[in-house]
Amino acid sequence: MNHQTQTGGKTKEWEDVLVAEEEEFPYSLVVWNDDVNSFDWVIKSLIEVCGHSEEQAEQCAVIIHHNGKYAVKMGSYTELRPMCDALLDRGISATLEETVPT
Repeated sequence: MNHQTQTGGKTKEWEDVLVAEEEEFPYSLVVWNDDVNSFDWVIKSLIEVCGHSEEQAEQCAVIIHHNGKYAVKMGSYTELRPMCDALLDRGISATLEETVPT
């Protein structure tokens, strides 16, 4: 779909892309570091719950450990809510955060 205006068509196209991305990924699934869960458990959970590859899950676990939290997945509320609940059920601290447009 091409939404160009008479003045500044390229700018308008870029704005449409940005709006579409914000609407497509309005939430982040954030996993928080804790002193309870092992790296292996977090990695296994990210693979099973979020569909991450082993390498992706390992990288997320390292970032969570060093930064205290990390947005492991972005998507709609409907998509991420069950994943968040599944991580919580496994004893992993997770929250959903609304993406703030910049």
